Amino acid sequence: MATDSDGLRSFGLESTHLQALHALLSELSVTAAAARLGRTQPTLSKSLRRLRRHFGDPLLERAGNSYRLTAFAERLRPLAEAAAAAVDRTFAAETSFSPETSTRTFTIVSSDHGIATAGTGFFLRVRRLAPGVRLRFIPVTAELLEHEDAYLRTVDGVLLPHGYLGLASSMDVHTDRWVCVVSADNQLVGDRLTRGDLERLPWIATFADQASRPPAWRQLELLGIVPRVVAVAESFLVVPRLVRGSDAIGVVPGRVAAAEGAGIRVLEFPFEMVPLTEAFWWHPVHDDDPGHRWLRGVLGEQRV
Repeated sequence: MATDSDGLRSFGLESTHLQALHALLSELSVTAAAARLGRTQPTLSKSLRRLRRHFGDPLLERAGNSYRLTAFAERLRPLAEAAAAAVDRTFAAETSFSPETSTRTFTIVSSDHGIATAGTGFFLRVRRLAPGVRLRFIPVTAELLEHEDAYLRTVDGVLLPHGYLGLASSMDVHTDRWVCVVSADNQLVGDRLTRGDLERLPWIATFADQASRPPAWRQLELLGIVPRVVAVAESFLVVPRLVRGSDAIGVVPGRVAAAEGAGIRVLEFPFEMVPLTEAFWWHPVHDDDPGHRWLRGVLGEQRV
C-alpha cells in the first residue's frame, strides 16, 4: 500500500520540501522561512525553485518590497499547513493516551458557528482534564468540501452541520433551528413572515460558493424560492449585525440570533424547515486512536 511519503517521493519531493513549502507560504519570505526552519537562505531558495517546478506556479510573487502568495498558493496554503501538522502528528502517535500528562495538539477545522456553539465548552473541559493538550482551530476551506477524504486524513476532525460532508465518521453534537433575522425597525415585514416576504426582500447570504451555502438555503431553493442576494458574508455571526438598520433579511441558526438580540427581530419561517444538526466529523483512520477516542468522548459530553 502506498503511503503519503511514497506519494511525495513519486513527485521527487520529500518531507523536508513539505516543511519548506509550509514555511514559505506562511512567512512569505525565503529569509524568514529559513530562520524558522533553522536552515540557510540558499537552501530555502533551492527548495523554492524545486517547488515552483513541481507545481508549475511561482507560489510567491513580488509586490513592491515584499512578496505575496499567488492565487494558486492561496489555495495551497491550508493544505500545506494541514499536511505539515499531519506529519508532526504521525511522529507523535502514541499507543496509549494519558490526558493528565499529554502535550498533544489536536487540529480541528470549524466554522465560526461551530466554535461559538460547541467549541467554547469543549475547550474549557479539555483545559480542565488535560492541561498540557493544545487545541488548534482552523477555518473551513473549499479544499475540505472538494477533497473530503484526503483533507480529513490531515486533521483530527471538523465541526460542521450535516449537509456538507458525507464520507466521514461523525458524532452529533447539538441541534438548532433555522430562523430569519431582520432589523428591528424594518417596516417591510410584519410580525409573521410570508413566502412573499422571502421572495421580495433583499438577502444577505452566507458563503459566496453555492455548494457552501447552508442547508436551509438549499431547502428554500427546492421550494422554488430564489433569494435576491445583495451581500455575502462568510460568517453566520455577522449576519444579524449586517441586517441591523437595513431592509435586508438573513437566515442564521437560532443560537446565533439569540446571542445577538438588540437591534434585530427574529422571525420563524412560514413553513417547517429541516433542523440544523451540528456534528463532529473525522476520517475513519482515527477510529482506534486512543487520544482521538478521548477527544470524542469529551466533545460528546455536551450533546444537546
